[in-house]
Amino acid sequence: MLTVKFFARYREALGTEGEQLAWQDDWRTLADVRDALLVRGAAWQVLAESTLMCAVNQELVSLDTPCADGDEVAFFPTVTGG
Repeated sequence: MLTVKFFARYREALGTEGEQLAWQDDWRTLADVRDALLVRGAAWQVLAESTLMCAVNQELVSLDTPCADGDEVAFFPTVTGG
């Protein structure tokens, strides 16, 4: 099982804070998980943004980071301050 969380405007665009996904053996990296979400349709294309930030087990990572069954992954937009 993979726990997926969405934050800020991604949560708003998708209408959910997150979900549990059954682990797929062909998922090797966070990019594989994101690609599986992108095929869901138009709203999910927000995860294709070039500014997408992500984390695995609460550690900021890139999309080429390996992930495994039991991990918690998160997707969130770049945050700026003023």
